[in-house]
Amino acid sequence: MREPLASVVGVGASTVGRHTDELEHEIMIPVLLDAVADAGVSKSDLDSFVLSSPRPYIEQKYFATFLAAYLDLPVEDILLETHGNGMSGALAFDIAVDRIASGHAKVAVALGVSKETHISTGEHLQWSMRMVGDVDFHTPFGMTSISWYAMNATAYMHEYGVGRRELAEVAVKNRRHAAANPIAQFRELITVDDVLDSRPIVRPLHLLDVPPRSDGAAAVIVVAPELADKFRGDPVHVLSRGHYHEGIHQISTRPRSLTSFPAAARAASKAYEAAGIAPADIDVAEVYAPCSIVEVILSESLGFFPEGGGVKAALEGRTTSQGDKAMCTSGGCTSRGHPPMATPLYNVVEAVEQLRAESGERQVPGAEFALTSAELGDYNSTLIHVFGRGETL
Repeated sequence: MREPLASVVGVGASTVGRHTDELEHEIMIPVLLDAVADAGVSKSDLDSFVLSSPRPYIEQKYFATFLAAYLDLPVEDILLETHGNGMSGALAFDIAVDRIASGHAKVAVALGVSKETHISTGEHLQWSMRMVGDVDFHTPFGMTSISWYAMNATAYMHEYGVGRRELAEVAVKNRRHAAANPIAQFRELITVDDVLDSRPIVRPLHLLDVPPRSDGAAAVIVVAPELADKFRGDPVHVLSRGHYHEGIHQISTRPRSLTSFPAAARAASKAYEAAGIAPADIDVAEVYAPCSIVEVILSESLGFFPEGGGVKAALEGRTTSQGDKAMCTSGGCTSRGHPPMATPLYNVVEAVEQLRAESGERQVPGAEFALTSAELGDYNSTLIHVFGRGETL
């Protein structure tokens, strides 16, 4: 196994839900303070400050430098915002890790905040439709991200003979995980019938198959591996990363599978090779899966199960916290909640807490290796990070 790129020594995350009475920095500051306390670092230790850019409808522009000024925080190495839609938080984390791995910084923080619930659904959808496909051709017809995932679901169900009840089990499983997660947006248990009886969104997906609109913030502190033990005795190491972009903008001009994510498969392959492990070694995967069908397809594209085997594995309980390939133990996007620009950082927080054995009732027994993923749109681009528990290296 190769030397780690960096080590995570501190994490913090707000509850996910409605924070309409708070400004973005008011959500973010307590989370950052929690991460700093968790790491045992001081403000003066922070060399790099990498922020996931908030949504365009944030009131305070130029947010990264505003936040640094609010904190009275001089930054030696780098201060910047990253933007890549749903991948933004993962890019912030990736850059923070890279600043450590390249030797430019000893301590870096990746943080992000997403405030979604203070604007109307109509305004939110207008932004969303302009991000999916071609603004001159697809947007006028009302194409949204959820409608594209619905096509994934329809194709998958047809190709592999999967019914709606079977697919709904994924949402039910994730709600069980969320019920044990104190920061989750939705914690009340649901049944398959609840999923099927919920309001249709885009056939065949219903309300409980898709993510809610959510507010939230998360922060992750990474340090040089040789310094990790100085801050805490149970660091989580960032073993590798992998990225691939297919060169398409969600809706491809060339024939493309609706039942697999080639970019995820390629990015994951790079990450496994760089970490010196195989898909079978991953104990927990906290993935960016906005809909139930996305988690299923990802479970196959990441090499956990054969094509068409993702739903069967879920039905067998293999993706629960007690299964051999636990997925979305936080409750995932559908139940933990989905503040998009921060969601990948929430994924890192969950992976770290699992490897520290701090996840309570949703703990994966003996977890040694974890994986997180993020995407740009229908997984046309994927960023993967692989983590390992300190004593396993």
